[in-house]
Amino acid sequence: MSQIERESMEYDVVIVGAGPAGLSAAIRLKQLGGDDVNVVVLEKGSEVGAHILSGAVLDPVGLDALIPDWKEQGAPIETEVTHDDFLVLGEAGDVRIPNWPMPPLMNNHGKYIVSMANVCRWLAEKAEELGVEVFPGMACSELIFGENGEVKGVVAGEFGLNPDGTPGDAYEPGMELHGKYVFLGEGVRGSLSKQAIAKYDLSAGHDVQKYGLGMKEIWEIDPAKSEPGRVVHTMGWPLGNNAGGGGFLYNIGNNQVYVGFVVHLNYQNPHLFPYMEFQRWKHHPAIASVLEGGKRVAYGARAISEGGMQSMPTLAFPGGALLGCAAGMVNVPRIKGNHNAMLSGIAAAEAAHAALAEGRGGDALTEYDAAVRSGPIAKDLGKVRNVKPLWSKLGLVGGLAVGGLDMWVADLIGRPLLGTLKHGKTDAAATGKADNFPVIEYPRPDGKLSFDRLTNVSFSFTNHAEEQPCHLKLSDPGIPIRRNLPRYAEPAQRYCPAGVYEVLRDEDGSNPRFVINGQNCVHCKTCDIKDPSQNITWCTPQGGEGPNYPNM
Repeated sequence: MSQIERESMEYDVVIVGAGPAGLSAAIRLKQLGGDDVNVVVLEKGSEVGAHILSGAVLDPVGLDALIPDWKEQGAPIETEVTHDDFLVLGEAGDVRIPNWPMPPLMNNHGKYIVSMANVCRWLAEKAEELGVEVFPGMACSELIFGENGEVKGVVAGEFGLNPDGTPGDAYEPGMELHGKYVFLGEGVRGSLSKQAIAKYDLSAGHDVQKYGLGMKEIWEIDPAKSEPGRVVHTMGWPLGNNAGGGGFLYNIGNNQVYVGFVVHLNYQNPHLFPYMEFQRWKHHPAIASVLEGGKRVAYGARAISEGGMQSMPTLAFPGGALLGCAAGMVNVPRIKGNHNAMLSGIAAAEAAHAALAEGRGGDALTEYDAAVRSGPIAKDLGKVRNVKPLWSKLGLVGGLAVGGLDMWVADLIGRPLLGTLKHGKTDAAATGKADNFPVIEYPRPDGKLSFDRLTNVSFSFTNHAEEQPCHLKLSDPGIPIRRNLPRYAEPAQRYCPAGVYEVLRDEDGSNPRFVINGQNCVHCKTCDIKDPSQNITWCTPQGGEGPNYPNM
Protein backbone atom coordinates (compact mmCIF):
# COMPACT_ATOMS: atom_id res chain seq x y z
CA MET A 1 0.00 0.00 0.00
CA SER A 2 3.01 2.28 0.40
CA GLN A 3 3.16 2.76 -3.39
CA ILE A 4 -0.25 4.45 -3.50
CA GLU A 5 -0.08 8.15 -4.34
CA ARG A 6 -2.00 10.41 -2.02
CA GLU A 7 -2.59 14.11 -1.77
CA SER A 8 -1.14 15.74 1.30
CA MET A 9 -1.98 18.68 3.55
CA GLU A 10 0.42 20.51 5.84
CA TYR A 11 -0.32 21.55 9.41
CA ASP A 12 1.69 22.67 12.37
CA VAL A 13 0.12 20.03 14.62
CA VAL A 14 -1.89 16.95 13.62
CA ILE A 15 -3.94 15.43 16.45
CA VAL A 16 -5.30 11.87 16.23
CA GLY A 17 -8.39 11.42 18.39
CA ALA A 18 -11.14 13.85 19.41
CA GLY A 19 -11.21 12.80 23.04
CA PRO A 20 -10.60 15.04 26.04
CA ALA A 21 -6.81 14.95 25.55
CA GLY A 22 -6.76 15.71 21.84
CA LEU A 23 -9.40 18.41 21.98
CA SER A 24 -7.75 20.07 24.98
CA ALA A 25 -4.47 20.15 23.09
CA ALA A 26 -6.15 21.66 20.04
CA ILE A 27 -7.92 24.35 22.07
CA ARG A 28 -4.79 25.27 24.01
CA LEU A 29 -2.70 25.52 20.84
CA LYS A 30 -5.17 28.00 19.36
CA GLN A 31 -5.43 29.92 22.62
CA LEU A 32 -1.66 30.39 22.51
CA GLY A 33 -1.01 30.73 18.79
CA GLY A 34 -4.25 31.98 17.27
CA ASP A 35 -4.21 32.14 13.50
CA ASP A 36 -0.44 31.60 13.47
CA VAL A 37 -0.78 27.91 14.29
CA ASN A 38 -2.68 25.45 12.07
CA VAL A 39 -4.25 22.52 13.91
CA VAL A 40 -6.31 19.56 12.71
CA VAL A 41 -8.09 16.91 14.79
CA LEU A 42 -8.89 13.56 13.17
CA GLU A 43 -11.56 11.35 14.74
CA LYS A 44 -12.34 7.79 13.62
CA GLY A 45 -15.90 7.84 15.02
CA SER A 46 -18.83 8.88 12.85
CA GLU A 47 -19.06 12.04 14.96
CA VAL A 48 -17.18 13.49 17.89
CA GLY A 49 -18.25 11.52 20.95
CA ALA A 50 -19.38 8.43 19.04
CA HIS A 51 -16.50 6.38 20.50
CA ILE A 52 -16.25 8.10 23.89
CA LEU A 53 -17.15 5.86 26.81
CA SER A 54 -16.37 6.78 30.39
CA GLY A 55 -18.05 6.47 33.80
CA ALA A 56 -17.86 9.36 34.43
CA VAL A 57 -17.39 11.41 37.55
CA LEU A 58 -15.36 14.34 36.29
CA ASP A 59 -12.82 16.23 38.35
CA PRO A 60 -13.08 19.67 36.67
CA VAL A 61 -9.46 20.62 37.37
CA GLY A 62 -8.48 20.06 33.72
CA LEU A 63 -11.43 22.01 32.40
CA ASP A 64 -10.77 24.80 34.90
CA ALA A 65 -7.26 25.14 33.50
CA LEU A 66 -8.43 25.08 29.88
CA ILE A 67 -11.67 27.11 29.90
CA PRO A 68 -12.07 28.71 33.36
CA ASP A 69 -15.55 30.08 32.55
CA TRP A 70 -16.87 26.77 31.26
CA LYS A 71 -20.08 27.14 33.28
CA GLU A 72 -20.87 30.49 31.70
CA GLN A 73 -20.04 29.08 28.26
CA GLY A 74 -22.66 26.36 28.64
CA ALA A 75 -20.61 23.19 29.14
CA PRO A 76 -22.89 20.14 29.51
CA ILE A 77 -21.79 19.66 33.12
CA GLU A 78 -24.63 20.09 35.58
CA THR A 79 -25.02 17.21 38.02
CA GLU A 80 -22.75 17.79 40.99
CA VAL A 81 -22.03 14.85 43.28
CA THR A 82 -24.15 15.16 46.41
CA HIS A 83 -23.92 11.70 47.96
CA ASP A 84 -21.01 9.24 47.90
CA ASP A 85 -21.47 5.58 48.94
CA PHE A 86 -18.81 2.88 48.95
CA LEU A 87 -20.19 -0.64 49.36
CA VAL A 88 -18.53 -4.02 49.83
CA LEU A 89 -21.00 -6.58 48.51
CA GLY A 90 -21.74 -10.07 49.65
CA GLU A 91 -24.04 -12.34 47.68
CA ALA A 92 -27.16 -11.13 49.44
CA GLY A 93 -26.15 -8.06 51.41
CA ASP A 94 -23.64 -5.25 51.64
CA VAL A 95 -21.53 -3.31 54.08
CA ARG A 96 -21.12 0.42 53.63
CA ILE A 97 -17.63 1.72 54.32
CA PRO A 98 -17.97 5.14 55.97
CA ASN A 99 -16.40 8.08 54.20
CA TRP A 100 -14.31 9.34 57.11
CA PRO A 101 -11.50 6.72 56.91
CA MET A 102 -11.10 7.32 53.18
CA PRO A 103 -8.06 9.35 52.10
CA PRO A 104 -9.12 12.90 51.12
CA LEU A 105 -8.25 12.27 47.47
CA MET A 106 -11.15 9.77 47.32
CA ASN A 107 -13.77 12.44 48.08
CA ASN A 108 -16.09 13.06 45.12
CA HIS A 109 -17.76 16.19 46.44
CA GLY A 110 -17.17 19.09 44.08
CA LYS A 111 -16.99 16.65 41.16
CA TYR A 112 -19.64 16.19 38.46
CA ILE A 113 -21.45 13.24 36.92
CA VAL A 114 -21.18 13.76 33.16
CA SER A 115 -21.50 12.21 29.76
CA MET A 116 -17.94 12.55 28.44
CA ALA A 117 -19.28 12.00 24.94
CA ASN A 118 -21.32 15.19 25.30
CA VAL A 119 -18.45 17.04 26.99
CA CYS A 120 -16.25 16.15 24.01
CA ARG A 121 -18.91 17.32 21.56
CA TRP A 122 -18.94 20.66 23.38
CA LEU A 123 -15.13 20.84 23.41
CA ALA A 124 -15.11 20.21 19.66
CA GLU A 125 -17.45 23.16 19.16
CA LYS A 126 -15.10 25.35 21.22
CA ALA A 127 -12.14 24.14 19.18
CA GLU A 128 -13.85 24.93 15.90
CA GLU A 129 -14.78 28.40 17.15
CA LEU A 130 -11.05 29.00 17.60
CA GLY A 131 -10.25 27.81 14.08
CA VAL A 132 -9.33 24.17 14.67
CA GLU A 133 -10.29 21.85 11.80
CA VAL A 134 -12.13 18.83 13.25
CA PHE A 135 -12.76 15.91 10.89
CA PRO A 136 -14.88 13.00 12.22
CA GLY A 137 -15.14 9.78 10.24
CA MET A 138 -11.42 9.96 9.45
CA ALA A 139 -9.68 6.86 10.74
CA CYS A 140 -5.90 7.13 10.79
CA SER A 141 -4.52 3.87 9.42
CA GLU A 142 -0.78 4.55 9.10
CA LEU A 143 2.03 6.62 10.55
CA ILE A 144 4.20 8.42 8.00
CA PHE A 145 7.90 8.71 8.73
CA GLY A 146 10.40 11.32 7.59
CA GLU A 147 13.93 10.90 6.30
CA ASN A 148 15.41 10.81 9.80
CA GLY A 149 12.93 8.29 11.18
CA GLU A 150 10.68 10.88 12.79
CA VAL A 151 6.90 10.77 12.58
CA LYS A 152 5.86 13.42 10.08
CA GLY A 153 2.18 12.62 9.60
CA VAL A 154 -0.60 10.08 9.23
CA VAL A 155 -2.71 8.51 6.52
CA ALA A 156 -6.39 9.24 7.11
CA GLY A 157 -9.63 8.55 5.28
CA GLU A 158 -8.74 5.41 3.34
CA PHE A 159 -11.92 3.65 2.18
CA GLY A 160 -12.97 0.85 -0.16
CA LEU A 161 -10.42 -1.89 0.40
CA ASN A 162 -11.42 -5.43 -0.51
CA PRO A 163 -11.40 -8.12 2.22
CA ASP A 164 -7.94 -9.20 0.98
CA GLY A 165 -6.59 -5.66 1.41
CA THR A 166 -6.45 -4.76 -2.26
CA PRO A 167 -8.20 -1.62 -3.57
CA GLY A 168 -11.83 -2.21 -4.54
CA ASP A 169 -13.87 -0.53 -7.29
CA ALA A 170 -14.84 2.36 -5.00
CA TYR A 171 -11.39 2.71 -3.44
CA GLU A 172 -10.44 6.07 -1.95
CA PRO A 173 -6.76 6.29 -0.99
CA GLY A 174 -7.26 8.89 1.71
CA MET A 175 -4.87 11.73 2.40
CA GLU A 176 -1.56 12.29 4.07
CA LEU A 177 -1.77 14.90 6.79
CA HIS A 178 1.66 16.16 7.70
CA GLY A 179 2.56 18.06 10.84
CA LYS A 180 5.63 19.46 12.50
CA TYR A 181 4.28 17.47 15.44
CA VAL A 182 1.77 14.61 15.57
CA PHE A 183 -0.15 14.07 18.82
CA LEU A 184 -1.61 10.61 19.41
CA GLY A 185 -4.69 10.89 21.63
CA GLU A 186 -6.35 7.66 20.54
CA GLY A 187 -7.21 6.41 24.02
CA VAL A 188 -6.25 3.05 25.49
CA ARG A 189 -4.19 0.72 23.28
CA GLY A 190 -4.55 2.86 20.17
CA SER A 191 -3.22 1.22 17.02
CA LEU A 192 -0.85 4.04 16.06
CA SER A 193 0.23 4.60 19.65
CA LYS A 194 1.11 0.92 19.93
CA GLN A 195 3.28 1.23 16.81
CA ALA A 196 5.03 4.35 18.10
CA ILE A 197 5.71 2.77 21.51
CA ALA A 198 7.28 -0.25 19.81
CA LYS A 199 9.27 1.67 17.17
CA TYR A 200 10.84 4.13 19.60
CA ASP A 201 11.02 1.69 22.55
CA LEU A 202 9.07 4.12 24.70
CA SER A 203 8.33 1.49 27.36
CA ALA A 204 12.03 0.98 28.12
CA GLY A 205 12.74 1.74 31.75
CA HIS A 206 9.06 1.68 32.70
CA ASP A 207 6.86 -1.01 34.24
CA VAL A 208 4.44 -3.06 32.18
CA GLN A 209 1.09 -1.44 31.50
CA LYS A 210 -1.95 -2.92 33.22
CA TYR A 211 -5.55 -2.77 32.10
CA GLY A 212 -9.15 -3.25 33.10
CA LEU A 213 -12.27 -3.87 31.03
CA GLY A 214 -15.03 -1.36 31.69
CA MET A 215 -18.61 -2.09 30.65
CA LYS A 216 -21.42 0.43 30.94
CA GLU A 217 -25.16 0.69 30.44
CA ILE A 218 -27.42 3.73 30.60
CA TRP A 219 -30.75 3.07 32.31
CA GLU A 220 -33.95 5.05 32.51
CA ILE A 221 -35.38 4.39 35.96
CA ASP A 222 -38.54 4.97 37.92
CA PRO A 223 -38.65 8.74 38.72
CA ALA A 224 -39.42 7.88 42.34
CA LYS A 225 -35.97 6.26 42.59
CA SER A 226 -34.03 9.11 41.00
CA GLU A 227 -31.44 10.71 43.28
CA PRO A 228 -29.47 13.15 41.09
CA GLY A 229 -25.88 13.41 42.26
CA ARG A 230 -25.75 10.06 44.08
CA VAL A 231 -22.57 8.07 43.40
CA VAL A 232 -22.24 4.41 44.42
CA HIS A 233 -19.07 2.32 44.07
CA THR A 234 -19.01 -1.38 44.91
CA MET A 235 -16.40 -4.08 45.43
CA GLY A 236 -16.56 -7.76 46.36
CA TRP A 237 -19.39 -9.90 44.98
CA PRO A 238 -19.68 -11.36 42.38
CA LEU A 239 -15.95 -11.31 41.57
CA GLY A 240 -14.73 -12.39 45.01
CA ASN A 241 -11.20 -13.76 44.69
CA ASN A 242 -11.58 -14.58 41.00
CA ALA A 243 -10.62 -11.10 39.83
CA GLY A 244 -10.14 -7.52 40.93
CA GLY A 245 -12.69 -4.91 39.99
CA GLY A 246 -16.05 -3.55 40.98
CA GLY A 247 -19.15 -1.67 39.95
CA PHE A 248 -20.54 1.83 39.89
CA LEU A 249 -23.93 3.48 39.75
CA TYR A 250 -24.03 7.22 38.97
CA ASN A 251 -27.36 9.06 39.10
CA ILE A 252 -27.16 11.71 36.37
CA GLY A 253 -30.66 13.10 36.84
CA ASN A 254 -33.39 13.17 34.17
CA ASN A 255 -34.41 9.77 35.62
CA GLN A 256 -31.23 8.22 34.26
CA VAL A 257 -28.39 6.30 35.89
CA TYR A 258 -25.04 5.21 34.50
CA VAL A 259 -24.48 1.59 35.49
CA GLY A 260 -21.02 0.11 35.02
CA PHE A 261 -18.66 -2.68 35.96
CA VAL A 262 -14.87 -2.98 35.72
CA VAL A 263 -12.90 -6.23 35.68
CA HIS A 264 -9.14 -6.01 36.05
CA LEU A 265 -7.62 -7.96 33.17
CA ASN A 266 -4.89 -9.61 35.24
CA TYR A 267 -7.31 -12.36 36.28
CA GLN A 268 -5.92 -15.90 36.12
CA ASN A 269 -8.96 -18.12 35.58
CA PRO A 270 -9.52 -18.25 31.81
CA HIS A 271 -13.08 -19.45 32.43
CA LEU A 272 -13.98 -16.04 33.88
CA PHE A 273 -16.59 -14.23 31.78
CA PRO A 274 -16.34 -10.49 32.55
CA TYR A 275 -19.54 -9.56 30.72
CA MET A 276 -21.55 -12.13 32.65
CA GLU A 277 -20.02 -10.94 35.93
CA PHE A 278 -21.44 -7.51 35.07
CA GLN A 279 -24.86 -8.95 34.30
CA ARG A 280 -24.87 -11.01 37.49
CA TRP A 281 -23.84 -7.97 39.58
CA LYS A 282 -26.98 -6.08 38.53
CA HIS A 283 -29.08 -8.68 40.37
CA HIS A 284 -27.58 -7.75 43.73
CA PRO A 285 -30.31 -6.17 45.90
CA ALA A 286 -28.34 -2.91 46.26
CA ILE A 287 -28.29 -2.48 42.47
CA ALA A 288 -31.50 -4.24 41.46
CA SER A 289 -33.54 -2.06 43.82
CA VAL A 290 -32.58 0.94 41.68
CA LEU A 291 -32.98 -0.69 38.27
CA GLU A 292 -36.19 -2.69 38.73
CA GLY A 293 -39.02 -1.13 36.76
CA GLY A 294 -36.58 0.70 34.50
CA LYS A 295 -35.10 -0.04 31.09
CA ARG A 296 -31.62 -0.14 29.60
CA VAL A 297 -31.20 2.29 26.70
CA ALA A 298 -27.50 2.05 25.80
CA TYR A 299 -24.52 -0.29 26.23
CA GLY A 300 -20.81 -0.09 25.55
CA ALA A 301 -17.39 -1.25 26.66
CA ARG A 302 -13.75 -0.28 26.49
CA ALA A 303 -10.43 -1.06 28.09
CA ILE A 304 -9.00 1.14 30.84
CA SER A 305 -5.30 1.78 31.47
CA GLU A 306 -4.56 0.94 35.10
CA GLY A 307 -0.78 0.79 35.41
CA GLY A 308 -0.44 4.30 36.75
CA MET A 309 2.68 6.41 37.08
CA GLN A 310 5.23 3.59 36.92
CA SER A 311 3.72 2.18 33.72
CA MET A 312 3.54 5.42 31.76
CA PRO A 313 5.92 5.14 28.77
CA THR A 314 8.17 7.94 27.61
CA LEU A 315 5.65 10.43 26.25
CA ALA A 316 7.67 12.21 23.56
CA PHE A 317 9.20 10.70 20.45
CA PRO A 318 10.71 12.23 17.29
CA GLY A 319 7.91 14.23 15.71
CA GLY A 320 5.17 13.44 18.18
CA ALA A 321 3.78 12.71 21.61
CA LEU A 322 1.37 10.41 23.45
CA LEU A 323 -1.56 12.12 25.15
CA GLY A 324 -3.94 10.98 27.89
CA CYS A 325 -4.95 7.34 27.96
CA ALA A 326 -2.74 6.54 24.98
CA ALA A 327 -0.03 6.77 27.64
CA GLY A 328 -2.14 5.64 30.62
CA MET A 329 -3.11 8.39 33.05
CA VAL A 330 -6.04 6.88 34.96
CA ASN A 331 -6.07 7.23 38.73
CA VAL A 332 -7.31 3.73 39.59
CA PRO A 333 -8.71 4.20 43.13
CA ARG A 334 -10.42 7.45 42.10
CA ILE A 335 -11.65 5.79 38.87
CA LYS A 336 -10.82 9.01 37.04
CA GLY A 337 -8.61 9.84 34.07
CA ASN A 338 -10.40 12.51 32.06
CA HIS A 339 -8.93 15.34 34.13
CA ASN A 340 -5.39 14.04 33.55
CA ALA A 341 -6.09 13.54 29.85
CA MET A 342 -7.07 17.20 29.58
CA LEU A 343 -4.04 18.33 31.58
CA SER A 344 -1.76 16.27 29.32
CA GLY A 345 -3.28 17.88 26.22
CA ILE A 346 -2.66 21.31 27.71
CA ALA A 347 0.96 20.43 28.59
CA ALA A 348 1.66 19.00 25.13
CA ALA A 349 0.17 22.07 23.46
CA GLU A 350 2.29 24.41 25.54
CA ALA A 351 5.45 22.46 24.74
CA ALA A 352 4.62 22.36 21.02
CA HIS A 353 3.78 26.07 20.89
CA ALA A 354 7.10 26.97 22.48
CA ALA A 355 8.94 24.66 20.06
CA LEU A 356 7.16 26.09 17.02
CA ALA A 357 8.04 29.62 18.18
CA GLU A 358 11.68 28.53 18.12
CA GLY A 359 11.35 27.20 14.59
CA ARG A 360 11.53 23.57 15.69
CA GLY A 361 9.66 20.58 14.30
CA GLY A 362 10.09 16.83 14.02
CA ASP A 363 12.05 16.54 17.26
CA ALA A 364 11.02 15.01 20.58
CA LEU A 365 9.11 17.35 22.89
CA THR A 366 11.04 16.31 25.98
CA GLU A 367 9.69 19.38 27.75
CA TYR A 368 6.24 17.82 27.60
CA ASP A 369 7.39 14.56 29.14
CA ALA A 370 9.15 16.50 31.91
CA ALA A 371 6.08 18.65 32.56
CA VAL A 372 3.84 15.60 33.01
CA ARG A 373 6.28 13.85 35.33
CA SER A 374 6.76 16.89 37.54
CA GLY A 375 3.36 18.60 37.42
CA PRO A 376 -0.22 18.01 38.59
CA ILE A 377 -0.58 14.69 36.73
CA ALA A 378 2.41 13.26 38.57
CA LYS A 379 1.07 14.61 41.85
CA ASP A 380 -2.29 12.92 41.22
CA LEU A 381 -0.89 9.57 40.07
CA GLY A 382 2.13 9.43 42.35
CA LYS A 383 0.06 9.22 45.54
CA VAL A 384 -1.85 6.16 44.34
CA ARG A 385 0.84 4.28 42.44
CA ASN A 386 0.84 1.29 44.81
CA VAL A 387 -2.91 0.68 44.97
CA LYS A 388 -3.09 -1.49 41.86
CA PRO A 389 -0.06 -3.70 42.63
CA LEU A 390 -1.18 -4.10 46.25
CA TRP A 391 -4.66 -5.16 45.14
CA SER A 392 -3.12 -7.67 42.74
CA LYS A 393 -0.79 -9.11 45.38
CA LEU A 394 -2.96 -9.00 48.53
CA GLY A 395 -6.50 -9.33 47.19
CA LEU A 396 -9.54 -7.24 48.09
CA VAL A 397 -9.30 -7.03 51.89
CA GLY A 398 -5.52 -6.77 52.16
CA GLY A 399 -5.30 -4.44 49.19
CA LEU A 400 -7.92 -2.12 50.70
CA ALA A 401 -6.24 -2.01 54.09
CA VAL A 402 -2.61 -1.59 53.03
CA GLY A 403 -3.48 0.50 49.97
CA GLY A 404 -5.59 2.83 52.07
CA LEU A 405 -2.74 3.30 54.55
CA ASP A 406 -0.29 3.92 51.71
CA MET A 407 -2.58 6.58 50.21
CA TRP A 408 -3.09 8.26 53.60
CA VAL A 409 0.66 8.54 54.09
CA ALA A 410 1.09 9.85 50.54
CA ASP A 411 -1.58 12.45 51.14
CA LEU A 412 0.12 13.58 54.35
CA ILE A 413 3.79 13.62 53.29
CA GLY A 414 3.52 13.73 49.49
CA ARG A 415 4.90 10.26 48.76
CA PRO A 416 3.70 6.69 49.42
CA LEU A 417 4.89 4.77 52.45
CA LEU A 418 5.94 1.80 50.29
CA GLY A 419 7.88 3.64 47.59
CA THR A 420 7.03 2.31 44.14
CA LEU A 421 5.86 -1.28 43.80
CA LYS A 422 6.11 -3.28 40.58
CA HIS A 423 3.19 -4.83 38.73
CA GLY A 424 4.87 -8.05 37.63
CA LYS A 425 3.38 -9.90 34.65
CA THR A 426 1.44 -8.45 31.77
CA ASP A 427 -2.29 -9.17 31.82
CA ALA A 428 -1.87 -11.64 28.96
CA ALA A 429 0.86 -13.54 30.80
CA ALA A 430 -1.24 -13.65 33.97
CA THR A 431 -3.76 -15.97 32.30
CA GLY A 432 -3.54 -19.47 33.76
CA LYS A 433 -4.15 -22.84 32.13
CA ALA A 434 -7.79 -23.92 32.00
CA ASP A 435 -7.16 -27.29 33.69
CA ASN A 436 -5.93 -25.51 36.82
CA PHE A 437 -9.13 -23.55 37.42
CA PRO A 438 -12.79 -24.39 37.93
CA VAL A 439 -15.36 -23.65 35.26
CA ILE A 440 -17.65 -20.83 36.43
CA GLU A 441 -21.36 -21.36 35.92
CA TYR A 442 -23.32 -18.19 35.15
CA PRO A 443 -27.10 -17.75 35.44
CA ARG A 444 -29.02 -17.17 32.26
CA PRO A 445 -29.88 -13.47 31.67
CA ASP A 446 -33.49 -12.75 32.54
CA GLY A 447 -34.09 -10.09 29.87
CA LYS A 448 -35.16 -7.58 32.52
CA LEU A 449 -32.07 -6.73 34.53
CA SER A 450 -29.54 -8.83 32.64
CA PHE A 451 -29.13 -9.43 28.91
CA ASP A 452 -27.21 -11.64 26.51
CA ARG A 453 -24.22 -10.05 24.77
CA LEU A 454 -25.60 -9.80 21.27
CA THR A 455 -28.81 -8.16 22.45
CA ASN A 456 -26.79 -5.64 24.42
CA VAL A 457 -24.39 -4.98 21.54
CA SER A 458 -27.36 -3.79 19.50
CA PHE A 459 -27.66 -0.99 22.07
CA SER A 460 -24.13 0.18 21.22
CA PHE A 461 -25.37 0.95 17.69
CA THR A 462 -22.14 -0.47 16.28
CA ASN A 463 -21.77 -0.94 12.56
CA HIS A 464 -19.03 -2.18 10.21
CA ALA A 465 -19.12 -2.73 6.46
CA GLU A 466 -18.46 -6.42 5.90
CA GLU A 467 -16.76 -6.04 2.52
CA GLN A 468 -13.59 -4.47 4.03
CA PRO A 469 -10.58 -6.29 5.53
CA CYS A 470 -11.22 -7.59 9.03
CA HIS A 471 -9.70 -5.09 11.46
CA LEU A 472 -8.88 -7.85 13.96
CA LYS A 473 -5.66 -9.45 12.72
CA LEU A 474 -4.31 -12.85 13.75
CA SER A 475 -0.52 -13.19 13.58
CA ASP A 476 -1.01 -16.96 13.27
CA PRO A 477 -4.55 -18.08 12.33
CA GLY A 478 -3.86 -21.53 13.76
CA ILE A 479 -3.06 -20.46 17.32
CA PRO A 480 -6.65 -20.10 18.63
CA ILE A 481 -7.45 -23.78 17.99
CA ARG A 482 -3.97 -25.28 18.15
CA ARG A 483 -2.78 -23.54 21.33
CA ASN A 484 -5.38 -21.37 23.05
CA LEU A 485 -8.21 -23.90 22.99
CA PRO A 486 -6.42 -26.82 24.70
CA ARG A 487 -4.42 -24.64 27.11
CA TYR A 488 -6.82 -21.82 27.96
CA ALA A 489 -10.24 -23.02 26.72
CA GLU A 490 -9.88 -20.16 24.18
CA PRO A 491 -10.74 -17.25 26.49
CA ALA A 492 -11.51 -14.88 23.60
CA GLN A 493 -14.97 -16.47 23.66
CA ARG A 494 -15.45 -14.91 27.09
CA TYR A 495 -13.22 -11.86 27.57
CA CYS A 496 -14.71 -10.05 24.57
CA PRO A 497 -17.71 -8.00 25.80
CA ALA A 498 -19.27 -7.92 22.32
CA GLY A 499 -19.32 -11.57 21.22
CA VAL A 500 -16.78 -11.05 18.44
CA TYR A 501 -15.01 -14.39 18.90
CA GLU A 502 -16.53 -17.86 18.74
CA VAL A 503 -15.33 -21.45 18.59
CA LEU A 504 -17.76 -23.37 16.39
CA ARG A 505 -17.93 -27.16 16.03
CA ASP A 506 -19.80 -29.73 14.01
CA GLU A 507 -22.89 -31.33 15.55
CA ASP A 508 -20.81 -34.15 17.03
CA GLY A 509 -18.44 -31.69 18.71
CA SER A 510 -15.60 -32.24 16.27
CA ASN A 511 -13.78 -29.88 13.93
CA PRO A 512 -13.43 -26.81 16.15
CA ARG A 513 -12.86 -23.57 14.24
CA PHE A 514 -12.26 -20.01 15.32
CA VAL A 515 -14.68 -17.41 13.96
CA ILE A 516 -14.27 -13.62 14.14
CA ASN A 517 -17.50 -11.61 13.98
CA GLY A 518 -15.76 -8.29 13.41
CA GLN A 519 -19.01 -6.46 12.76
CA ASN A 520 -19.87 -6.77 16.48
CA CYS A 521 -16.69 -5.02 17.66
CA VAL A 522 -17.16 -2.02 19.99
CA HIS A 523 -13.46 -1.09 19.78
CA CYS A 524 -12.68 -1.89 23.42
CA LYS A 525 -9.23 -3.42 22.55
CA THR A 526 -9.53 -6.15 25.20
CA CYS A 527 -8.52 -8.85 22.72
CA ASP A 528 -5.32 -6.99 21.86
CA ILE A 529 -4.50 -6.89 25.58
CA LYS A 530 -5.71 -10.16 27.13
CA ASP A 531 -5.06 -12.80 24.45
CA PRO A 532 -2.61 -15.13 26.24
CA SER A 533 -0.66 -15.78 23.05
CA GLN A 534 -0.63 -12.10 22.04
CA ASN A 535 -1.84 -13.25 18.64
CA ILE A 536 -4.55 -10.61 18.04
CA THR A 537 -3.81 -7.10 16.82
CA TRP A 538 -6.61 -4.54 16.80
CA CYS A 539 -6.39 -2.19 13.81
CA THR A 540 -8.65 0.69 12.93
CA PRO A 541 -11.42 -0.12 10.43
CA GLN A 542 -12.74 2.43 7.96
CA GLY A 543 -13.60 5.81 9.40
CA GLY A 544 -17.05 6.29 10.87
CA GLU A 545 -17.44 2.64 11.81
CA GLY A 546 -17.73 0.99 15.17
CA PRO A 547 -20.04 2.04 17.99
CA ASN A 548 -22.23 5.13 17.86
CA TYR A 549 -22.63 5.95 21.52
CA PRO A 550 -25.31 8.56 22.17
CA ASN A 551 -24.57 9.93 25.65
CA MET A 552 -21.83 7.72 27.08
